[in-house]
Amino acid sequence: MAGISVNMLRDIEGNRTWVSDNTLLSIATALKTDIYRLFMPENINEDENYNTVLLDLTKMIEKLRADFDINLENILTLWNLNKKN
Repeated sequence: MAGISVNMLRDIEGNRTWVSDNTLLSIATALKTDIYRLFMPENINEDENYNTVLLDLTKMIEKLRADFDINLENILTLWNLNKKN
């Protein structure tokens, strides 16, 4: 489903090969999950590590959202200025 061979998947799981961003995306899409979940431990509990990861991800998402909003606002401003001229 991910478009990679069984041998490639074994090499990835065994840390014997580098994984490109496109391959990670293909695997995550095939598994119907987010890419970051591929890096999380199998049996993650409600412990300090989990809370740290969750907090870090939340901060990254908030920053991405803020950056996106700022960039979108700038693009719309420029678009409106160009439409007036």
